[in-house]
Amino acid sequence: MSSNTNPCLIQYQILKRFDSIRHFTTTRIGGVSVGNYSSFNLGLFTSDLPENISQNFDLLGSLTGIDKNTIHLPFQTHSNRIFQIGENFPGQHDETKKSLLHGIDALITDIPGQCIGVSTADCVPILLYDPVCKAIGAVHAGWRGTCSGIVTKTLTKMISAFQSDPANLIAVLGPSISPDVYEVGAPLMDEFREAGFETKEIFSEKNGRIFLDLWKANKQMLTDGGVKEENIEISGICTYSQHENFFSARRLGISSGRMISGIMLI
Repeated sequence: MSSNTNPCLIQYQILKRFDSIRHFTTTRIGGVSVGNYSSFNLGLFTSDLPENISQNFDLLGSLTGIDKNTIHLPFQTHSNRIFQIGENFPGQHDETKKSLLHGIDALITDIPGQCIGVSTADCVPILLYDPVCKAIGAVHAGWRGTCSGIVTKTLTKMISAFQSDPANLIAVLGPSISPDVYEVGAPLMDEFREAGFETKEIFSEKNGRIFLDLWKANKQMLTDGGVKEENIEISGICTYSQHENFFSARRLGISSGRMISGIMLI
């Protein structure tokens, strides 16, 4: 289970064992934004006031001890594209960085001192850590990314880039919409079936309504990829049901704020 050490941040028991990383997932609590963005909005690509977002990032830095200039967040498009933060990336111009991170939904790196993260407001944030090869990953998995196998592709990329053995990987699935409330349409079942998923395992039907379990779907990809079940922690926190504490796009609409889940080698 997750360990809430600060009302603004969540950390995970399975990752807290390691002193060679820092990690976090933010909540809605403790920032300066207002309205639908109230209050700890860290969505760089939202319509919140830039000065509020900047202040919230300053707060994040004070809470985590991570310089906001070392936090790398992609412009996510629900793709299955992965980008590796290499040793030359931090020195690039800001516009170059933005271009490289555009249309990316997962980041990996083995460079210490560089925090990689994803922003979410119902989709599943997944943090990966290889304590043997000292490498990390951060994945944004909504239904599109899940269906197109972004977790599987990220594991494959970590194997090729860092020689990671999936059996050594630690994985966390952070706060996101739960299978109890994530209602979807019947055509989505066909998409997942065509992608090779066992739909009866990840879809359920209640009173004629269909629900999708993104937690189970992504956990299945992790275990199928060689990650040990005992090395996977699912937070079990539903952003939709606990929307007072977590941003939920289904609750707040397109103007929802965003949380960040990040991880950094130290």
